Order: sequence, then structure tokens, then C-alpha cells
Amino acid sequence: MTARVLRCCLVFATALGCAPAAPAPVAPAPTVTPEGFVQVPGGRVWYRIMGTGDRTPLLLLHGGPGGRSCAFSVLSDLASDRRVIYYDQLGSGRSDRPNDLALWRTERFVEELDAVRNALDLRELHLLGHSWGGTLATEYLLTKGQRGVRSVILSSPLISTPRWLEDTRRLRLTLPKPVQSALNKCEAVETADDPACVAANDVFEEHFVRGAKALPAVPECEGVTGGDQVYRHMWGAGEFTATGLLRDYDRTDRLGELKLPVLFLAGRHDEAVPQTIADFQKRVPGAQMRVLENSAHATYRTETAEYVKIVRQFLVEAESKQ
Repeated sequence: MTARVLRCCLVFATALGCAPAAPAPVAPAPTVTPEGFVQVPGGRVWYRIMGTGDRTPLLLLHGGPGGRSCAFSVLSDLASDRRVIYYDQLGSGRSDRPNDLALWRTERFVEELDAVRNALDLRELHLLGHSWGGTLATEYLLTKGQRGVRSVILSSPLISTPRWLEDTRRLRLTLPKPVQSALNKCEAVETADDPACVAANDVFEEHFVRGAKALPAVPECEGVTGGDQVYRHMWGAGEFTATGLLRDYDRTDRLGELKLPVLFLAGRHDEAVPQTIADFQKRVPGAQMRVLENSAHATYRTETAEYVKIVRQFLVEAESKQ
């Protein structure tokens, strides 16, 4: 068709009111600042972005429930080639703290994660969830779908409350008899704050949570606290008795639904014991697992360099396959 004929056709079409429609305007991507707040169901949550690289972003989910994200700042080396984002879940850290028990439900935290993802324009991303954060990542993938999630790292995750309780009770049998005796009396909410119970729980945490008398201070965490109300409502008074909403939680039989690259992590002396995590790994086709030999539950705090190395290698490998 000549240019003259084409012009005539366009004039004729315009006269009939059927000229080709103009392209629909493309909505601009939301402006995302390196630090700020996102509106989620129930209030606002605080987030921070480390790095500006072009590789697929990594979103970090902290533990708890009712933990805080500030300790993830030690993973800044992961941000050398990609954005690494972390946020305080509602009810803890720098986020809003509404006094409404109805908000402390796994389903609402899944909606919260989805709201954060949308607000920060994370159409493609990797997920890393530590402890309860692994629960949240798993629930998100099983309920919201896996589209746009290029991989998931389940770091010492809670996948099954019955297995978690079985493991922690077995681990406490390895502690000195006086500590065991004290812990046996400290499972109820009414006794959890007793000084003897606090001291006994601290011994357990030294061996299987922190993996040390004390963890190195994280400057960003100064003055930032967790949300005890969230923990007690969703879990209970302590590690050995689940009386909250997660008391019957178990996704063991649904792990095979994960159809993306999956990496399981655990510490050799973890309360999320390696043998249990290995069982979860076997249920996910193609999943990998690594054990950090000198750590308990706080793997990314006690072996940060090795943790970063393992995660970076996995992310690059996952991206090369897609």
C-alpha cells in the first residue's frame, strides 16, 4: 500500500469514527524510596532497601512471630549486585503496633507480604524466610501462587509445629538436670516470666538458638524491640508449648507443591534440627540443603560470611536456569 493510499484510508476511517485507537497510557512504576512505610492490612510497616544492583531483588522475612528485621543488616554484602529488602512485620520493630489480637493471623501476614511486594513493585523477586519467616514464605507460595518468585530460601524454617515441639523437647533433655527441671515448670503462660524460667530458657537459647553466650551487637537494632503480644498470641509462652494459633500448623505434606528452586538452611546445633529439615528437603523435588557447621538457630548472625556465600551462589544458580 502506497503512502498516499494509506493516508486516504486513515482519513476515511477517521470520518467514519473508526480510526485506530491511540495506545493506552502505561501507568508509571511507583516511586520507591530506600526506606519508608507501606500501608498493609491493619496499619503501616517499615521497610529498608540495601543496594541498587540490577539482579533480581531479594526480600527477607524475619522470624518470630513478632521478631524484628534489623539484624538482617548484617547481610549487606548480598546487596553488591541486587536490591536486598527487609521489613518489620506489623506489631514489631519500627512498624505500627495496633492493639488488636484479630490481626495476628497467618493469613493476614500473607496479605501483608503481598501488600509489601506490590507497593515496592517487586514483580520478580527471590524470597528468604528465617524461622517463622520460612513459615510465612511457604504460606505465601502455597496460597498466593509462585508467579514471579524465582526462588525461595527456607532458613531454619518452622514447617510443622508437632515436629518443632518434638525436636525442642528432645534437645532440652541434653541440658543439665536442674535446667531441665526448671523448664518442665515453665511451659505455662503464668510461669513464663518467672526469673527462674527466664534463666533456664536462656540456657536453652545459648545452646540451640544463639549458639553463644551472646551474639555480636547489631548497631541498627539499638532501641528496636520485637512484639511479644504477637508471639504469645500466635505461638505461646515459650519454645516448648504451642498454645497459640500455630499450635496445629503443619505443611509437611504440601511441600511437594513448591515448583521453584528451593534451598533449605540449618545450623548444626539448630533447634530446627538438621535431620528434620533434611526430611522437608526430600519432599521438594530438586531442593537443595546446606548445614552451617558452627551455628545454632541464628545462622546468619554467627556465620555471616558463609551464609552470604551460600545464598549468593544459590541465587545466581537459580537465575541461570530461568
